[in-house]
Amino acid sequence: MATEKKERALLLGADLHDGEDFERSMQELEELAKACGMEPAGRVVQNLQKLHQALYLGKGKLLEIKEYLETEEVDVLIFDRSLTPTQLRNLQDLLDRPILDRTTLILEIFAVRAKTREAKLQVESARLQYVLPRLTGMHRALSRQGGGSGLANKGAGEKRLELDRRRIEKRMSELRRELEKIEGERATQRKRRQGSRVPRVALVGYTNAGKSTLMNRMLDRYTRDASKKVLEKDMLFATLDTTVRRICTGPGKEFLLSDTVGFIHRLPAGLVKAFRSTLEEAREADLLLHVLDCSDPSFRQQREVTEETLKELGAGDIPVICVCNKADLCMEEKLPVIRGDRIYLSAKTGEGIPELVRMIQERTAAGAFRQEREQSIRKGK
Repeated sequence: MATEKKERALLLGADLHDGEDFERSMQELEELAKACGMEPAGRVVQNLQKLHQALYLGKGKLLEIKEYLETEEVDVLIFDRSLTPTQLRNLQDLLDRPILDRTTLILEIFAVRAKTREAKLQVESARLQYVLPRLTGMHRALSRQGGGSGLANKGAGEKRLELDRRRIEKRMSELRRELEKIEGERATQRKRRQGSRVPRVALVGYTNAGKSTLMNRMLDRYTRDASKKVLEKDMLFATLDTTVRRICTGPGKEFLLSDTVGFIHRLPAGLVKAFRSTLEEAREADLLLHVLDCSDPSFRQQREVTEETLKELGAGDIPVICVCNKADLCMEEKLPVIRGDRIYLSAKTGEGIPELVRMIQERTAAGAFRQEREQSIRKGK
């Protein structure tokens, strides 16, 4: 059976020399394209002091790209940063190819990966928020005149663009109502768990750092119930749905462990907002396990991205154990290595799992975690 041909994507970026790791950002864009089922066909990079207000890149560079597209097989163009509605419209006029930006690409991945009803609604909400101001650039044909037959309160000859805008706004209102209902149900579940006085621990961190693998190794060791395991895959955003599991290591020694959606550099604000109810698991936790891929050269930047996102969510003051995962790939010392509130381990091999659980239990010992959490809440006020 013939394999389905992948879309070939040309990656475009502007290096503003603004202190960000531009090369890492472009590598991440390539990984995002692959996660979206595309085949990266090459890169075009331009050094700029600032982005072109109307075209993102300089016009001369774009004309070079236009010539390149006449001879090379490229199906879609992907820009490293978010495009404004004006930039998107102008670029499509000039280059005559489907265009995605980093935000749209992440939204596409989320749309494909979402499995539960809540995740699907959250992704749809975020996509519509992003699409609404960009309708003209995304769908040039929508400016044609359309009739009003069969559409309530639509005058004859009203632009199709305006009809689509109204449909989207109506759908967004429906989504808000549905998500508010689900959020209420989730809040009730959290309140029930809080009443149980079982410590709540949340896995947080950059996408593909190994959070789901860590959860599964704990489940392997302490539950031996394969049905409780979560999706574990070496790809960006393998997990979108929050999963809560009970980890019990003996009588009176248990905690609730939640796996949450991973973060990424320039995670679309709409997604953080849309997934806020899901990420409440992190905000309401008594202890966070900040999972880092310490074998990645960019792990320090990834740590900063996660810390900043947690602050945005109001979870910046929760006690943290830093879990440096994949340490078997970059350390010669025998694992695990524990340094204060930091542990170097390997979720894949299981080295360090018992020691991590012991650290969790020490931090969440009866009374200790509540006192620490109350202090954090008072500090937040």
